[in-house]
Amino acid sequence: MKNTNSSLSQLESTLELYFAKKAPAMPENIKEALVKYGPYITLIIMILALPALLAIFGLGTIMMPFSYLGGFRSGMMYSFGTMLSLAILIMQVIALPALFKRQISGWKLMYYIALIQVVQNLLRFDLGGLIIGGAISFYILFQIKSYYK
Repeated sequence: MKNTNSSLSQLESTLELYFAKKAPAMPENIKEALVKYGPYITLIIMILALPALLAIFGLGTIMMPFSYLGGFRSGMMYSFGTMLSLAILIMQVIALPALFKRQISGWKLMYYIALIQVVQNLLRFDLGGLIIGGAISFYILFQIKSYYK
């Protein structure tokens, strides 16, 4: 476990070097707006998406056995993708109170969510989401990190 924590810390340091120190700085008013209104926007989106998410997870549970008809690999990828999506949703719910209070624990959860999404895009061979989505997520996260204590 210690090795995993040191690897994640080293990755975080490397990403911070490139996305916070070497990348062009985001204007302070935009950073402040993201930190101030971001949790509210996330909460509103989660509430509006709740019926769709429940339908997707409900249909996903029904369709999961049929996903294996396309082969074991196909079924496992579908199952794994569903589990990762559920983990991301739970982590977002847990992160919200800390984000409202501007605690670093909320920022860390959002960082882990971004890492999980990168892995998810890698497993789906979604190179656009992997490169563009990952870069945008990490850029925004590391630009606003200093606002969380």
